[in-house]
Amino acid sequence: MPQKRSSEDLRTELQSLADTLEEVLNDSGEKSKAELEKLRSKAEKMLKDARNALNNANDKLVDQTKEIAGRADNYVRDNPWTGVGIGAAVGVVLGVLLSRR
Repeated sequence: MPQKRSSEDLRTELQSLADTLEEVLNDSGEKSKAELEKLRSKAEKMLKDARNALNNANDKLVDQTKEIAGRADNYVRDNPWTGVGIGAAVGVVLGVLLSRR
């Protein structure tokens, strides 16, 4: 569940950034210099926050991938013949799917 919440937060943050940038682009002719500078600052802050959120999500994904790979490695080491059987089954399935093309 935490991963789903994190992706929702990231989606919300990126949508907010897009809305702010759209406002800057659409209203640039109608706003005063002070208002444009305020919008620009807001957009820069949101962009920085979005980059940080993306970097955090990337770090989390890398950590999860390493953990899953470690578990798979341990499983195959503990059950080598099961790993060979699974690999063979995946190979057969891929072969059948590719031969249909």
